[in-house]
Amino acid sequence: MGTNHNTIDQNTLERLVEAGAVRGASIIGQPGGWGVVIQYGMTERALAAKRGAIRNFARFETLVTYLKKIGISKYQVDATQYDPVTVKAERFRDDAAERMRQAHQAAAHDKWFRAQVEQALQEADDPNTVWLSNEEVKAHSAARRAGWLKRAQQAAGSDA
Repeated sequence: MGTNHNTIDQNTLERLVEAGAVRGASIIGQPGGWGVVIQYGMTERALAAKRGAIRNFARFETLVTYLKKIGISKYQVDATQYDPVTVKAERFRDDAAERMRQAHQAAAHDKWFRAQVEQALQEADDPNTVWLSNEEVKAHSAARRAGWLKRAQQAAGSDA
């Protein structure tokens, strides 16, 4: 079942099923999964994915569930060209789990960051918020550093 122009999209298939125009379906095994050919009128067309290529279902159960959901419960199966080894070799990439982990971490960080910004904006609008100038912050920080240095020198002097 190579890519060709004799395909049918999922929306059209669903409308044909609703109209009772589908007269049959054949599930065709192939390297990498399962495809489906729909018979309606005097025409046979392969089910297409969104981008126009022939839809390939990696799992038979997923295809059967889809067909049953849209109203096709009887079909023929041809597993002659099905190759389960090809499914595992072609469908899964080693780096997919790492990409997903990174995507989830990025989403979690984004959610946290947005919450922090929202909280800061709410606190800025609070009339009880005390604002310090840059000079006041620098002076306070310098005093804290001086206190730490004095304690460190005292501790070093007592150890001697």
